Amino acid sequence: MPSVTADQWLEAAAYRRSVHGLAGTSKVSDKRVEEIVAKVLDFAPSSYNTQPVRISLAFGEKHKELWSIILEKAEPILERINPELWKKLRTLFQSHQAAYGSVLFWERTETTKEAAETHKATAHMFGEWGEHAQGIHQILVWTALELEGVGANLQHMNSLAPIEAAIKKFAGVPEGYKLKAHLNYGDEQRPHPEKPEKLPITDLLNVL
Repeated sequence: MPSVTADQWLEAAAYRRSVHGLAGTSKVSDKRVEEIVAKVLDFAPSSYNTQPVRISLAFGEKHKELWSIILEKAEPILERINPELWKKLRTLFQSHQAAYGSVLFWERTETTKEAAETHKATAHMFGEWGEHAQGIHQILVWTALELEGVGANLQHMNSLAPIEAAIKKFAGVPEGYKLKAHLNYGDEQRPHPEKPEKLPITDLLNVL
């Protein structure tokens, strides 16, 4: 049996927050982040153990270079759509760039297609199950990093195809990879955020 109790594990998970205004430093070493991510990739579950999740890491100057590319690609698109919105997003993106590191979560789409071919009766479900695997990997990495002492926030820069294409080129991943989420992390510069207000448990839980 593991030495960690269920209550301790849940307390750790409950500590996770979306932390913004991160510093460009990290009290957690690059090697330790790599170890955490490798552990998650080694044990996190996926349907039929298909393992569709892939992860890329960008530390320090590589993280800042990544966000320079995102800012460059995003500006003409968002400026054209809504100049006022871009003014707000530019400030937000620059704050992400000021953080220390990036954890990029990808789906290897070939894995999803291969699983559908192998398991034809449930072929239509592998896209949905892949999203489940993504969420599991993301929350585990996010929680572990915050327990190690850094803050993090999860972004979705795959919402605009040209930005996703630029990130894929920067990361050097195969064409068949699909960007699913982007975790920024760095030292926290203000007190850890409080738990946000939630709906009453009676609205959320139904005991049959």
